[in-house]
Amino acid sequence: MTRTTHASVVTMVMAGGAGNRLYPLTRDRAKPAVPFGGLYRIIDFTLSNCLNSGLYRLYVLTQYRSFSLHRHLREAWGPLFNLTRGEYIEVVPPQQRIVGDWYRGTADAIFQNIDLLEDDRPEYVLLLSGDHIYAMDYGQMIQAHIDSGAQLTIGCLEVPIGEADRLGVLQVDESERVIGFQEKPANPQPVPGDPGTALASMGIYVFNTHDLVRMLSEDARTQSAHDFGKNIIPAMVEREMGVYAHRFRDAHTGERGYWRDIGTLDSFFESNMELLSPEPPFNLYDPDWPVHTRVGAYPPAKTVHDIETEGRVGMATQSFMAPGSIVSGGRVKRSILSPRVRVNSYSLVEDSLLFANVSVGRNAKVRRAIVDKHVVIPPGYEIGYDAELDRKRFTVTENGIVVVRKGMVLE
Repeated sequence: MTRTTHASVVTMVMAGGAGNRLYPLTRDRAKPAVPFGGLYRIIDFTLSNCLNSGLYRLYVLTQYRSFSLHRHLREAWGPLFNLTRGEYIEVVPPQQRIVGDWYRGTADAIFQNIDLLEDDRPEYVLLLSGDHIYAMDYGQMIQAHIDSGAQLTIGCLEVPIGEADRLGVLQVDESERVIGFQEKPANPQPVPGDPGTALASMGIYVFNTHDLVRMLSEDARTQSAHDFGKNIIPAMVEREMGVYAHRFRDAHTGERGYWRDIGTLDSFFESNMELLSPEPPFNLYDPDWPVHTRVGAYPPAKTVHDIETEGRVGMATQSFMAPGSIVSGGRVKRSILSPRVRVNSYSLVEDSLLFANVSVGRNAKVRRAIVDKHVVIPPGYEIGYDAELDRKRFTVTENGIVVVRKGMVLE
């Protein structure tokens, strides 16, 4: 990949979300730091998009339960930036320098760090969320913003009307100028001529810096929610400022791009499981669009034992096995194993996500479950087979996915 940079752009990634709907996965970590796909953290996808798009001036705004996120950014991402070329990735927790408070909303998070823009003086600011899964060339959106003469460009895509009530919904004219915007409307407006579809914001914004600073400064003097979707964007649309939509399209097919908002435990589980399809909607294996992360000094994954007469066969089918994982005489089906997971003899793991350092004892069975880090599943233990018992011991989602919290002692 050719390394091109956008020197006139500063990127600010909002990664402070508590992610309460992903509890207990977010009990000890911020939502963007939640493991995903066996090897990654959720934030790795947004940051990889930045690097692949030639954006090397990044601020990551953190807030809740941020220690593991800070450590991951330092170890996985710090080495990828060259300070001598003016590149950086800076972690910015709440400074409380302006209002003496935590971030009160997405717009307030940027306003409290407005001095960063005053120091860097970029021509454009790209604002991103750190908790979505997708592959997007931001350079195309930035160029579209420049070509249109917009003051704000919103990344968007078509979604089923039933999902639009949890997103920002846009209405546009023939030139893609935004003429209406509602944040999480109870009754989303459909796309004209398509009553089953709405045009929704992806939470990706390109601003002219001076317009962003002006709108944030005005908003800070009001009693608003200090939120882009609730306040800043509707105000700009109402004033008939230059707000345009940029529709996200797959770089290879030209069709609607793959984008997942990891909002609930069920959507988190489904998004992981989609990766295991023979032809997954999101391709981790695209050499032109690598997903970066930190891979520890782990040995290769392996399967051991092949004693069919004893039923002791180490086997994994339609599954991911991260480095350091061992399937020792057990069976793994349609599952994702993170680093240093061990599945012992005569056990069965199917349709499940096992985070790092999980050990599955002999004759244990795990089905339709998310097992967080550092859990030892005792020999003969069963998860996902008795719904009533699972609800007494663990978190169980609406769709019946069993979630075992980090470090839980099972007896």
